[in-house]
Amino acid sequence: MLTHVFIANRGEVAERVARTCARLGVRATVSTGDYLDPAAQVAQALAAGADSVHPGYGFLSENAGFARAVAEAGLVFIGPSPEVMEQMGRKDAAREIAVAAGVPVVPRGEDAGQELTFPVLVKAAAGGGGKGMRVVRSQAELEDATAAAKREARSAFGDDTMLIEKYVERGRHIEVQVIGDTHGSVRHLFERDCSTQRRHQKVLEEAPAPTLTDAQRTRVLDAAVALAAHVGYVNAGTVEFLLDDDTGEVYFLEMNTRLQVEHPVTEAITGLDLVELQLRVASGEPLDLPHLTPIGHAIEARVYAEDSFGGFLPQAGTATFVQWPTSVRVDHALASGQTVSTAYDPMLGKVIAHGATREEARLALVAALDETAILGLTTNAGFLRILVASEEFRAATIDTAWLDRHEVGAPDPAPARELAAWAVFRREETATGPFCSDGFRLGSDPAPVVVELDERLALGDPPAEPPVASVRHDRVEVVHQGQRFVFERPDVMGDQAAAVADGALTAPMPGTVLDVRVAAGAAVEEGQVLGVLEAMKMELSLKAPFAGTVTDVGAATGDQVKLGDVLFVVEAPDAPA
Repeated sequence: MLTHVFIANRGEVAERVARTCARLGVRATVSTGDYLDPAAQVAQALAAGADSVHPGYGFLSENAGFARAVAEAGLVFIGPSPEVMEQMGRKDAAREIAVAAGVPVVPRGEDAGQELTFPVLVKAAAGGGGKGMRVVRSQAELEDATAAAKREARSAFGDDTMLIEKYVERGRHIEVQVIGDTHGSVRHLFERDCSTQRRHQKVLEEAPAPTLTDAQRTRVLDAAVALAAHVGYVNAGTVEFLLDDDTGEVYFLEMNTRLQVEHPVTEAITGLDLVELQLRVASGEPLDLPHLTPIGHAIEARVYAEDSFGGFLPQAGTATFVQWPTSVRVDHALASGQTVSTAYDPMLGKVIAHGATREEARLALVAALDETAILGLTTNAGFLRILVASEEFRAATIDTAWLDRHEVGAPDPAPARELAAWAVFRREETATGPFCSDGFRLGSDPAPVVVELDERLALGDPPAEPPVASVRHDRVEVVHQGQRFVFERPDVMGDQAAAVADGALTAPMPGTVLDVRVAAGAAVEEGQVLGVLEAMKMELSLKAPFAGTVTDVGAATGDQVKLGDVLFVVEAPDAPA
């Protein structure tokens, strides 16, 4: 058995791997930085005295050069061989291998003839994680979409090679967990459904897949094992498929040569520890797994730092208070007082519910998301709660493009506003003097207690439980059903003047300035793009609110900017001097 594992990663996945190591009595050392530098990671592992390296997911986890450097340093790489990673890590090469293994693949966009048949999916041949993908519905969109996908792929993977494939309008994302050992054995650990996704980023994952027929399930499980055996796959990996809802056909998409973010749902329905299996396989032990039958149902929700009801813009800041649910499994590395930046993936944690049935797991997840409360930072927990509670998810009718076709409505702020008012009252009810909020009236019954927030609110019945809230003189933060709300409080003594003019364009998210297209003094038209901001794979064009003159440019290409930074100021022709 390996004795000392160096974890070439950070955050939630590093803690996840370390937890298994501790249970097995294996020493673990976590990387301190330079997560994208193979030489730095190997040097850290050697300095720590480790005998092996676990890459986690993201960063260098699917980098064949890193795996090779680990092996050349005399360390054990806890994953497949560099050769297999190279073969399966590229979607173009993996596609050809799948064909050779007899596994059906998505038709290429050009296979129908000389011209493309739209819609098509333009996607990066390298990498994964939904990066470098664009849905293209017409020839007119193709050039710009391909350029954007190439730019994203080049930034993420250093390779802008593109594939063009048929786009399945209503599909299901089905993936199979496989594991192989050094003795020639390959096993599947059943399938997962990851169809609830936005812009090719998974949001909810579950196991087993709720809509597969027995024939479809057999087909994907057998195909995954056949593909893994064909390439001599060793360690844990995931084979991903696309199920066309309209035709019932199943196509191979790609293989992820690492541990998946959503592996906890597989662990829940199998009772296995996948990290332990990884360590044992890397130690040369043969797989010794009994016949497995799925145990109940599991669903995972990914909690991101993003404003789901504000354009899904990435968020950053200090999480002043963090409360994770205690009723279910939670994999996270976020605690009260930690600062979240846009330098890393926006995932803060994973909430995983398991039940005897899918409905039991779903209701448990709704309750767990109700318990989730983060102040100081906007997250998607409220969005997830609405989604999991929806009739569409209950009925398992959400396909891969559902969130791109439908808008999930923002929650009603009224219940949260009442909680915020009660938080203000509870904090100030001990106050004395003529201005205390006790409703006192001389010679009459008490008046209703009124609290001033963004609107006047008369308090009703008190909440059953004290709200998770932060009360300041100028605003109140409160969490209701996972969603963070911020209510401004009037400050009669304060300066109510506007901080910036109406023509000021501020950063709607923290990120990197990709492009500045104007200079101070330039005349611009309404809607003209002044610059482009990027964060978390999202590009946002900043446009002139009206025709006028640019009077100030507050950033340059390549600058890192914070939420609310003034980037451009446009002055109308008739603006006062």
